[in-house]
Amino acid sequence: MATPTSDGGQAANTHRRAQRGLTRLLVRDMRGLRRLIIPSRLEESVPEWIVAVRALVEQYGAASSSLSADYYEAERVAAAVTGRFTVPLAEPPPDEQVENSLRWATKDVYPRDPEDPATTEAQRQPMEVRLQQAEKKAEAVAQKLVADQGRGTVQEAVRQDRQATAWARSAALGACSFCKLLASRGAVYKQDTAKFRSHDGCHCGVVPVFKGQRFELSDHASEWARIYREYAAPYPGDQLNRFRQALAEHGHLPTL
Repeated sequence: MATPTSDGGQAANTHRRAQRGLTRLLVRDMRGLRRLIIPSRLEESVPEWIVAVRALVEQYGAASSSLSADYYEAERVAAAVTGRFTVPLAEPPPDEQVENSLRWATKDVYPRDPEDPATTEAQRQPMEVRLQQAEKKAEAVAQKLVADQGRGTVQEAVRQDRQATAWARSAALGACSFCKLLASRGAVYKQDTAKFRSHDGCHCGVVPVFKGQRFELSDHASEWARIYREYAAPYPGDQLNRFRQALAEHGHLPTL
């Protein structure tokens, strides 16, 4: 008889909270680096800040992968599958990807001509405001880069493990409509499924499913699936927008 597993199980929730805790530590350390950005020396100080943040992303990314490897191994034991398997840790993102992401996050801090029509409203704000906005963007970017390593570790393990059959998305109650939609699909993501789809600030997790297990949607994910079928599925081309509206109407707004 197949044993049940779920996106709302204790292990999945505990792992997602652990990764969230890692994010809080990452953000704490990133905020300590803000002093490296000197407004009077942006051309020199921002690249120095990027190097320092890149080191944090590497450090916390390795920790995220390690947490996910431990989680996967524990889930494998719980599933009572046979055979040995070593979880492959996801590779860190290329330096170029990290640098480009952080440069995007800080692009508005550089001075612009306020009379230039191409200058955006964000670029017209006082320097302190621009730095605060850049800091928030950079934190979200770094969080995604780090969390993707953990998620990638589980996904790659599923791909390589002969005892794994699929994976599901685990989304928190406060997740955005995009994440809730993907989580409501259940364990439809097979071993050859493309890379995990995430966004800056995404805290979703990956739940492995093994041979002999039966995946069951959590109560909240089942409700998201019902809302989607009833209010969004019949409207191709406008499904995500209608799903977002229906979530709001039914009290499932994300908590920001």
